[in-house]
This record gives sequence, structure tokens and C-alpha cells, in this order.
Amino acid sequence: MNKMITTKQAIDHAHTHAQNRFAVIPVAERLTADATRTGRGITIAILDSGFYPHPDLTEPRNRIVAFHDVANPKAKLDASASPQSWDWHGTQTSVTAAGNGFLSEGVYRGLASAANVVLVKVSDSGRINDESIVRGLEWVIANKDRYDIRVVSMSLGGDADASFQESMVDEAAERAVRAGLTLVVAAGNSGCTADHRPIPPANSPSVITVGGYNDNNELGANEVDPYCSSFGPTIDGVLKPEIVAPAIWVAAPILPKTDFYRRAEALSIIAAAPDYQLQKLANEFWREAAWPQSMAAASPAEIRELAETGLRESKVVATHYQHVDGTSFAAPIVASVVAQMIEANLRLTPAAVKNILVATADRSAKLSLHQQGYGVLNAGRAVKEAASEVHTHEECDFNAPRIENGNVVFWFHDDSAKSVSLAGDFNDWNPQATLFAKHQSGMWRAEISALSTGSYEYKLVVDGKWLDDPSNGLKVSDNHGSFNSVLNIAE
Repeated sequence: MNKMITTKQAIDHAHTHAQNRFAVIPVAERLTADATRTGRGITIAILDSGFYPHPDLTEPRNRIVAFHDVANPKAKLDASASPQSWDWHGTQTSVTAAGNGFLSEGVYRGLASAANVVLVKVSDSGRINDESIVRGLEWVIANKDRYDIRVVSMSLGGDADASFQESMVDEAAERAVRAGLTLVVAAGNSGCTADHRPIPPANSPSVITVGGYNDNNELGANEVDPYCSSFGPTIDGVLKPEIVAPAIWVAAPILPKTDFYRRAEALSIIAAAPDYQLQKLANEFWREAAWPQSMAAASPAEIRELAETGLRESKVVATHYQHVDGTSFAAPIVASVVAQMIEANLRLTPAAVKNILVATADRSAKLSLHQQGYGVLNAGRAVKEAASEVHTHEECDFNAPRIENGNVVFWFHDDSAKSVSLAGDFNDWNPQATLFAKHQSGMWRAEISALSTGSYEYKLVVDGKWLDDPSNGLKVSDNHGSFNSVLNIAE
């Protein structure tokens, strides 16, 4: 006969950690990611409202290498303390990126399951403002070498929509990228409203802004549905997001030491038990399950149905995990892929990472161009391309068009391209007028004479195919189902 499970044993985790029948697809399987890369040797900084040192980050080895609270720099991350309500979001985003699935038998692990993390709390009792975000970014910049931080994941937004040229948050984000940090930012979840533009720092030109999609929890979905993630163009005309990733049906940990954690644990124990144990378990766990005590007298079928209904309605997918939604979780998924990319090639710069991600993404027929940017994240292809990237880019580094010595210089990266040219309203859209040449760095480079003050539209023509410039976020519709890139020449 099976031994009865007691409440004390449940707290000590003497119960199954396996998925239940309402399980969602693990991210690694959903994205057919590179299983050989785990972000080992890479540090990801997570900026969020609060954190709990979850076992998926601390067991069997503590990978939380630093914690900083901008509102209370002397604060410590204490697993023995009672978690606060504002700790759940950062706990879930950090584990989504870098958790090793310790409490799920390894099933619900992040793609960067061996990465180190730096947790930066940028809220005051859950309240986040522009100043706190800036202080968090400034701390990361100041400590990036100390903790070898290469990637920053931010599932938060500033106080209000603003031009990136006026926002203190965007200025700090741009400074962080210039310092060598790859910033991955959630687009936001306002895509189904009239006010759907991403706000700082998601509107910052140099960050990787991540929108979301819905694959309906189907393995190997060929096409994905839209998610209500924010999209641009931004107030400055920058196309955002650059890329989309899973934003629903994502497994994340339930915050330990909470009533919800204890209820999910009790319901999971009851649902997994054989019929003959159900009445005894209902009598033992009715408080934790938030049931009336009378449920102990119900039939086994009634008890099982109530337990499974509770799991399904609470989105519990394993004893200590639930499925969540929002671009808050799409962003750390992309951040984990970035950690894999840098693990594969330590020489990658933030601009190179961004270029590879957009170049390897897959456009979806079900998502509008504004919703998806350059397309759906292709995790395996991005890591493969990162590993094979051999060029150095000290001079060019995937820059948007810029003025050099009075001329306008364009860069493009595609090792497989045989010919690249430039066509725009400054050369009568003639694809033969301005040809790119291979630079010693391995990049394609073109240069045109200085233009008069004004706004110009253009495309790149790569082996006969007309494309918008992936290094330039300024876009407008070309009225043919795609975009023209925009070049603004100031006085």
C-alpha cells in the first residue's frame, strides 16, 4: 500500500514535481532551440519590481551572483523572508530566462539554464518610475565588468510615452548599449487598444524590443496567431518591435511561501493520488486547497473533479508552476537566446546580436508587419548564425546610415549575398545607381554624396530582392505590404 503523504512531507517536497495533464509545452521544445547551449559563462541582469531567490536559480548551485535594490542598496535577497506581492513578477521573469527546472524535474527550464543572473529591483514597494529604472541601468553599467554582465532583460515600462530623444530612460538604455550590453525589452501589452505604441525603454532604437505571439500551445505550429502586444511605429517613427516570441502558454514558477503556492501544492497532491486516498487527502488538505471541510465526505469522483478544476482555472501546469502570458515573458525568452548566442561567440556586440536575430527571424502570414517587426524568433537558427559569425565590426558594427566626412554611409551584413545595391528617392529608385562593395570587415558598404535637408525613403536590393534596411528602425509603409526605410537629414 502507498504511504500517505502528510502536510509536512508536502512542504518538504516529498511529492511529484512532474507536469499535470494541463501542462504547457516547455520553451525549449516549443522553439526547437539548440540543446547544447545553456548560457554557461554568461551573466544576465534582470531589472524588475522584485525577486525571490527561487530554487530554479539557487539549486544545486546558486547562480544569483548579485542582488541590488535601487530603493534600499543595503537590502539582501533573503530566502527565509516572506515574499512580497511585488516579488512574483521578477521571480517569474528571471526563472523564465535562466531557471534550470529544479522544481519541475528539469522540464520547465529556461534556455539559459546554466547562466548566472544579477537581479536588480527597480521598484519601491512595487512602484516603478523613470528615475528608478535609470538608477537600475546605471548600476548595471557601473558593475557590468565586475559581474561580467553581457545581457539585460527588462519587462517593465517608464512613466509615459515620449520621444527617445527626450526620455531619461531611453538615454540610459542607449548608454547601456554603447557600453556593450545587449538590452532586451518587453514591448508591452497594449496591442489591442488604440494607444498601442511601445513606451520607454521599448521605443529606444538600440534595444531589442520583443513583441508576442500565440501558438495556442501547439507543438510545431506552422503559423502563429497575434497576441495583444504593443507595436509602433513609435512617436519617433521607429519600427517596434523588432521580433516576436511566445507571450502566452509560458510556464513560470509560482511564488514560494504564498497561499497560492500552498494551494497549488495541495491540489496537485490530491489530483495525482489514487481514488482510495482522495477522501483522506481532502480531510488533510481542505484548508490549503481553500475548500469547505465537508469536501472530505464527498465522493472520490467529486474530489478529483474539484481538484482538477482548481488546477485548470488557476493555470497550474505542475506542482510549483503555472502558465502565464504577456510580453513580460517573451522578453526573457529572447534574452535567454541572446545568452546562448554570446556563449557560442563571445565576440558578438549588441548590434551584431540584434542584426542576427532579425536576419534569422521568420515572417508570419498571420501577423501584420507592424505587429511582428522582422518576424518570429527562430532560436536555433539565431544561435547557429551567431556561432558562425567570424567578422569583426569595429568600424561599422551594423550601424544605421550615418554621415561621415560629409557623405552618407550605409552598411549591410549578409555573407551569402552576391550583390547589394541601394535604391531610393534620392537616386530615382534605380537599383543600378548605387552599388555596395565588400568591406575588409566582411560587411557590405555603400556611400552617397551629401543630401539636402529632408526625409528620404530607400530600400536595399539584395540579389534582386528588395528589402527594408534591417539596421535602420525608421520605416514607413511602401504600400505593397512591406516597408521602406527612412533616412532623415537634418540641417
